[in-house]
Amino acid sequence: MSENATTTNKSARLRELLAGPRPVAAVGAHDGLSAKLVEQAGFDAVWCSSFEVSASYGLPDASLVTMTQFLAAAEAMDAIIDIPVIADCDTGFGGPLNVAFAVERYERAGIAAMCIEDKLFPKINSFADAGQDLLPTKEFALKIEAGKQTQKDERFLLIARTEALISGQGVPEALERAHAYADAGADAVLVHSKSRRPDDILELGDAWDRDVPLVAVPTTYASVEEKALFDAGYRLVIYANQGMRAAVKNMREVLGKLRVEGRAESVDADIATMPEIFALQGMTAAFRTAP
Repeated sequence: MSENATTTNKSARLRELLAGPRPVAAVGAHDGLSAKLVEQAGFDAVWCSSFEVSASYGLPDASLVTMTQFLAAAEAMDAIIDIPVIADCDTGFGGPLNVAFAVERYERAGIAAMCIEDKLFPKINSFADAGQDLLPTKEFALKIEAGKQTQKDERFLLIARTEALISGQGVPEALERAHAYADAGADAVLVHSKSRRPDDILELGDAWDRDVPLVAVPTTYASVEEKALFDAGYRLVIYANQGMRAAVKNMREVLGKLRVEGRAESVDADIATMPEIFALQGMTAAFRTAP
């Protein structure tokens, strides 16, 4: 492998970051524009969020969006940014054969990494007040093994995500599953939690004894700092949906004001300028108006 390939391949770049001396920070996105904004804000990677992609279709995060739609979203992001894209692939779209198929397609598309979780298909969002049943550990490990056996480039990453804490099974079960997934070949293990406190996440990190990076998603335990997670063994921190939530809040406020005022100028100070959008699009011609 050439030095140039090591530094330009996005999977290799993500691996280099995970081995580095600081936490890797990724942010959720759902299309090319939101991914571009993540990159411009200086983050290390983009999380192609199943929650955000589902919401962009106006659908609940409940296994309604297809692999083809998720892959198209990831490709649209990857095509216009230089930082790695980590694809949130829910349960892997089925059994081991489906995971192998997905790995083949995502790897061929140039996506840096895929993440699959150990819930039963069809899954529902982890924060939904509904059943969060898990696949038996051995069956999910078979999915990991199938994916790893399929990938052609050893630099591609397959991240295993355990929802044991989400399903209320506690730190010992989450740790046992994390160990099993690392043993099955996972390149990193995401431990998800819906607690408003980081205690379980930090306890599991302190007990982690494998040379496989841990991944945290501090959506509900939002007060924890990246450094505390890094010190507990979490090399990757994903801010999974803050960008979309910011966009929805601000868009709703601007549209409400516009509806009341009935005049476009009334919201000019609250919105991006047309030249800003031109720049994000990569428009080659300058923005110009007539007197």
